[in-house]
Amino acid sequence: MKENLHPQYHVTTATCACGNTFETGSIRSNIRVEICSACHPFFTGKQKFLDAGGRVDKFKKKYGL
Repeated sequence: MKENLHPQYHVTTATCACGNTFETGSIRSNIRVEICSACHPFFTGKQKFLDAGGRVDKFKKKYGL
């Protein structure tokens, strides 16, 4: 293999906007992210179901459910 071809890979700390920090591997020294598994609605279980324009009711009415 060629020498000095690949970037330096090391363990780094990722910081979320919510304040959560975790270690990961990267070629960058510090990583700042906007959203992580600690504050994302899908992983926290606080996800809200939005019915845009009554589509669910329209479907139920159309198919008699």
